[in-house]
Amino acid sequence: MSRAQTNLFSLGLEDHDRLNKELGGGVPRGSIVLAEGDYGAGKSAMSQRFTYGFCEEGHSVTYLSTELTVRGFIDQMHSLSYDMVDHLLDEDVLFLHADFDTGGRLADEGEGERKELLKRLMNAETMWNSDVIVIDTFDAILRNDPKFEALVRQNEERQAALEIIGFFRDVISQGKVIVLTVDPSTVDEEAIGPFRSIADVFLELEMVEVGNDVRRQISVKRFAGMGQQVGDTIGYSVRSGTGIVIESRSVA
Repeated sequence: MSRAQTNLFSLGLEDHDRLNKELGGGVPRGSIVLAEGDYGAGKSAMSQRFTYGFCEEGHSVTYLSTELTVRGFIDQMHSLSYDMVDHLLDEDVLFLHADFDTGGRLADEGEGERKELLKRLMNAETMWNSDVIVIDTFDAILRNDPKFEALVRQNEERQAALEIIGFFRDVISQGKVIVLTVDPSTVDEEAIGPFRSIADVFLELEMVEVGNDVRRQISVKRFAGMGQQVGDTIGYSVRSGTGIVIESRSVA
């Protein structure tokens, strides 16, 4: 095995789809992956594919969802042919659910109380013990953190992002991978800008109209430390009973 390959966390499932090959053999160790896309672009399905592939390759994963309960997570993964039950039982994956109510509070918080979510996130030591940490969706954390929100209102977006970015850098310095999914339509450009800047792998998940069809594609904006050649645009679909399917590839 080459040095480049040993520095990658393989996405596995070589017999199932071509995603690992299209992304050059895996995600570099010690990297931040930012996957952006509007509602329906496939962010959750892609992060779930990453999670299942990492687990199948023997890596431990923490998956924090702001939308799914553990039951919903298991059901959705099963619908994509990614059976997570054994991985959950074997503690290969730690699933966490951040349950926000309509007022932006976590469900277990008192009336009128909105705590600093990013601070709580950084202090949750157990979730950062895994090889890979997936946060789906990270924009929900940003939008519901009162301190971050207040700084953004004062046009202090970079100051708001500074602490969590420094924390992320400490985590990946241990050779871990952090995967963040973001819906850019829900946060200001200035607020997400710092995270785009520090991402080692920056993927845009897009829906493109072709005739009467709407097709999904991954636009690779940045891929530092890649193994083999990575396509600049990778067409894909999400199919029930199959999961992620690579449709096409074009290389710049």
